[in-house]
Amino acid sequence: MRKLLSATASRPGTFGCFGLHEWAMVYRDREAGRDQRHPLPLRLGHAGTDAVVEANPVRCSHFDAYRFFTPEATGRNQLRPTRATQVGLEQPGCLHANMDLYKWCLKLGPAVPGDLLLDAFELARDIRWTDMAASPYDVSEYGVAAVEIETPHGKAEYIRRQREYTQRSNALRLRLLEVCDAY
Repeated sequence: MRKLLSATASRPGTFGCFGLHEWAMVYRDREAGRDQRHPLPLRLGHAGTDAVVEANPVRCSHFDAYRFFTPEATGRNQLRPTRATQVGLEQPGCLHANMDLYKWCLKLGPAVPGDLLLDAFELARDIRWTDMAASPYDVSEYGVAAVEIETPHGKAEYIRRQREYTQRSNALRLRLLEVCDAY
């Protein structure tokens, strides 16, 4: 865990993935006869969702997101993340790497100060809202406005949020490294 946190903290964030990992998890699901991952309707329908994946480069560096890609989407990803390559690929612009900080805090249990655990939880919560807002799903029934990553405005908004989360996560990552170093 310390090795992963340190490696991630040492890299610049990569921006511009636009949350396409969520789109790649349902790519060509209908034509393959599979049900989509969630019961929520797709904002753009199946064909529109597939078209967004096909029109944009997919650059997912996070293994735990990549492993849920449909078989048709894995070949579209510019990287092939595995658990073994996680330390070498993870970077602080990744929403999932930043949500994982909460998981790492929980795994370290009582060694983690309560304020760090709460800060990591709040970051993970905020990121998850963005993750779903930028997803192909229609989450409007939950009061969440879509981040329409299929548009230039939506892409800019996604990158703006990604940069904010990177700053917050880097600060938490350094605090968590201090906890690791204390033990």
